[in-house]
Amino acid sequence: MNDVSEQADGRAAWTPDGEAVPVPSHDAVLGAIATVYDPEIPVNIYELGLIYAVEIEEDGRVKVEMTLTAPACPSAQELPEQVQAAVLLLPGVTSCEVETVWDPPWDPSRMTEEARLQLNMF
Repeated sequence: MNDVSEQADGRAAWTPDGEAVPVPSHDAVLGAIATVYDPEIPVNIYELGLIYAVEIEEDGRVKVEMTLTAPACPSAQELPEQVQAAVLLLPGVTSCEVETVWDPPWDPSRMTEEARLQLNMF
């Protein structure tokens, strides 16, 4: 095999040089993102529904589209930076771009059921 191809487990096949090149899985990226918490809300940003899209390229580049609970969120600078830092720790990630988007606007209906239970929002 002369090229790198992704296997079912999300890891890359062997290269001609005999090295395995990891390909970050979607689940691994989401798990890294889930380690980031909004400092004002005791729920991670994935459960809050702030992550809109995750794209992973074969070369390890990751792009994340996220939003915030409000445009005037005091954590507007730090949350995207924390997401980027968490994703960059994953094996196989070569870069991470985090874009803050406002459309569609966030609302509580985007939260998971678990997040609603944690916040007593039924």
